[in-house]
Amino acid sequence: MGVSNYMLQGAKKTLIEWLRQQGITDENVLHAFDVVERHKFIENTLLWNRAYENTPLPIACGQTISQPITVAFQSQILQIKEGDQVLEIGTGSGFQAAILATMGARVFTIERQLELFRKTRILLNNTLKIKNVFMNYGDGFEGLPDKAPFDKIIVTCGAPNVPAALLNQLKVGGIMVIPVGDGVQQMHRIIKTAENEFQAETFGEFKFVPMLQKTVKLNP
Repeated sequence: MGVSNYMLQGAKKTLIEWLRQQGITDENVLHAFDVVERHKFIENTLLWNRAYENTPLPIACGQTISQPITVAFQSQILQIKEGDQVLEIGTGSGFQAAILATMGARVFTIERQLELFRKTRILLNNTLKIKNVFMNYGDGFEGLPDKAPFDKIIVTCGAPNVPAALLNQLKVGGIMVIPVGDGVQQMHRIIKTAENEFQAETFGEFKFVPMLQKTVKLNP
């Protein structure tokens, strides 16, 4: 027996109120969570009844869609403004990119897994018709120098360090949000105050899948 749309919408409203109680106060973030339907980013429809729980869920290529609180928190501290040009490292399901685009950003997102890249591109472009998300297949450590500089950069996987290439692609005055560390990461927000000058602050511990170099082709 399937999950009714009425039940899903009710679960979404409950999630949004819970996010508010957890300190997500940016109304732009909360509005995006109301507009973007998380269950549609989960391929296995049997898991739709859990789509609005604060839990990661499996997607293609052994990856997961992040917990809603993680997506909301990163989106909030990124301080998105209308028209911001944003680089996202780690497209995954496409949910984070859709949230940022709904908040008014132009999102250039990179996915290293070719199979996941293709699946998510179809979902975002053809099925959901999300505007202002531009997908790229490549190595996130390299960024997108041909599209730089960026107002904001968001990394949605645990980085062993802060890649120099990404810092170089950030505008002066721009913000990068990146979880750094092995196993458990510290969430960093880095502001580029001048060329080669940065100011950083941390926001506690999170756990992400690791940020890996090089691309992954389709299985033969």
